[in-house]
Amino acid sequence: MSRHDAIEVITAKRDGGVLTDSQIDWVIDAYTRGEVADEQMSALAMAILLNGMERHEIARWTAAMIASGERMEFSALSRPTADKHSTGGVGDKITLPLAPLVAACGVAVPQLSGRGLGHTGGTLDKLEAIPGWRAALSNEEMFAQLESLGAVICAAGSGLAPADKKLYALRDVTGTVEAIPLIASSIMSKKIAEGTGALVLDVKVGTGAFMKSLPKARELAETMVALGVDAGVRTVALLTDMSTPLGYTAGNAIEVAESVEVLAGGGPADVVELTLALAREMLAGAGRDDVDPAAVLASGKAMDAWKAMIRAQDGDPDAALPTAKESHVVTAPSSGVLTRLDAMDVGLAAWRLGAGRARQGEPVQAGAGVVWHARPGDAVTAGQPLFTLLTDTPERFERALASLEGGFDIAPDGTDFAPSPLIIDRIG
Repeated sequence: MSRHDAIEVITAKRDGGVLTDSQIDWVIDAYTRGEVADEQMSALAMAILLNGMERHEIARWTAAMIASGERMEFSALSRPTADKHSTGGVGDKITLPLAPLVAACGVAVPQLSGRGLGHTGGTLDKLEAIPGWRAALSNEEMFAQLESLGAVICAAGSGLAPADKKLYALRDVTGTVEAIPLIASSIMSKKIAEGTGALVLDVKVGTGAFMKSLPKARELAETMVALGVDAGVRTVALLTDMSTPLGYTAGNAIEVAESVEVLAGGGPADVVELTLALAREMLAGAGRDDVDPAAVLASGKAMDAWKAMIRAQDGDPDAALPTAKESHVVTAPSSGVLTRLDAMDVGLAAWRLGAGRARQGEPVQAGAGVVWHARPGDAVTAGQPLFTLLTDTPERFERALASLEGGFDIAPDGTDFAPSPLIIDRIG
């Protein structure tokens, strides 16, 4: 590997230049080893945020992050693999019913998931509300579970793209989270290193998403699809709405309960719609578009796969889920039609109630969160329950209520209302 120095690389990008392959390889390796200091990588990340990267730069940056750790390989499995990644939203419990559904359709799902931070929920936090369930699996346990059951949702091991773990934490505290080249390479380095054959990206757009505008969300989706395709992974992206939260719950145990409703053949229409859309894309990517996931969901086979998956990770799928010690009901201030329910405000309320964390490593409350009793387009009556807030620590109610104050609109009866489409576009 050629020898460079941090100042050279920083100034090249600061001045709008294109980094060479050699510079990229060196700076990622040197940062992972501690030779490049955090403040130097912070400066480079800010230069990338301000000046961007070309497609081949992002591809090389992603490859260098993959090369910082191990790569997994699933070709020995008896069935093809497909994975899904969501860029994060509110009430986004889709992974929970999706993984067992796709497994029940004959495709293995190695779903390496994360924890929530800020207003967006984490899949592992939700599943840990199930008594006994564990997120940490060895590679051997993961492979065995994929072969026998077809689905695993677990924490990513420390060996996958360690450069990304270090850089992600740095971006979080230096105002560079929004840099599209760094978001794309962060997500795709882990997904490519994971070794899945097909990948479906759920790129959220709207108030409750990291990408608030459609052009930015589209740019991120196109960048990630290109990275996947260049790496030989069959990759597509759906742009989906996150102005309104998904379903009727944002929290941990309450989202598990809603996911089980979907697996039982019910559940909120939007959660079912997105689960089936993503399942169809995953199955097509894995060469199994001859299977109808809606029929498999209706048959109960996905529920069987869910229970087997939870038991394999020491959880009890039939155990009662934790409930919050305290609740507070917010009623509708007027009658009419609910025309807006803001995903960011709902997410912040759930976070402030204890469902999420402000820093990595903080505990979360399994029973905390927000339940909403109407969705945009529904008629509401003054005095009817609009939200139920749940927490073990009632002193949190005040700040959660403040989050929701401007989080919804009720228009007079007879107001024309056209809901936004859930699935906005498909890329790839």
